[in-house]
Amino acid sequence: MRLSTVRLPAPGSGGLITAAARHEADELVLLPCRDVGALLASGEDWQQRAAAADGKRVRWEGASLAPVVPHPNKIVCLGLNYATHIKEMGRPTPAHPTLFAKYDGSLVGAQDDIHMPPVSDDLDWEAELGVVIGRRGRHITRDEALAYVGGYTVVNDVTVRDWQHRTREFLSGKTFEATTPVGPSLVTPDELPAGASGLAVGCSVDGHTMQKSNTSDLLFDVATTIAYISTIITLQPGDLIATGTPGGVGAGHDPKVFLRPGQQLVTFVEGVGELRNTVVKDRL
Repeated sequence: MRLSTVRLPAPGSGGLITAAARHEADELVLLPCRDVGALLASGEDWQQRAAAADGKRVRWEGASLAPVVPHPNKIVCLGLNYATHIKEMGRPTPAHPTLFAKYDGSLVGAQDDIHMPPVSDDLDWEAELGVVIGRRGRHITRDEALAYVGGYTVVNDVTVRDWQHRTREFLSGKTFEATTPVGPSLVTPDELPAGASGLAVGCSVDGHTMQKSNTSDLLFDVATTIAYISTIITLQPGDLIATGTPGGVGAGHDPKVFLRPGQQLVTFVEGVGELRNTVVKDRL
């Protein structure tokens, strides 16, 4: 099953509301939840209810998509999780997952603009497999971890490099407003290989391939990552985990190459979906 969060006109107000929706051929069947995150939090039988629901339908083509989970309780990201990226960044191979966080204000939808901040020209791409948690859990073992996956999605952890490297901590360069596209859908695990392993992942800029790798090359796989994070904090339905990016980021080029206003960034994970986002310059 594939689920998205779609934006719809609010009756009588001229504004927008959102709704969770199930993909069915070339249509979206609207579900009685405000977004996919709310659906996941509505009870452990969410998948059965989502599959059985029959509501108003809208066309998939041209639909306005919000981030698949617009307001996760937490967004946990991994750095340095592919050998090719570790090498291009000149870092030692980590013994444990390198974790950092984002805030939900950084998230945009699958076709939304990416906002290049006025304080930097060093906007970089990072194609990633996203994991969305489907069940609450703490101290989850690696063997049981995949049972806590609600589904998979596509993330581009767009990074403001000079702000990332101002200090030893990554946060300031990772959570600028409206920089991180997520979507277009949540794909339930039954549609993919176990742990979403063996899937091509990458991105292009204006049609030029910049990253292409495979999720089988993750240093810390999905199950290991979930178990590790759940040792630290309780995972909640709708939590988003970005599993790290492969080699080929702009900062790894010599000379460095960064995104510019007007460029189109296309991000894909095989079997999961594709993001298409245009870079625009934010104004002070």
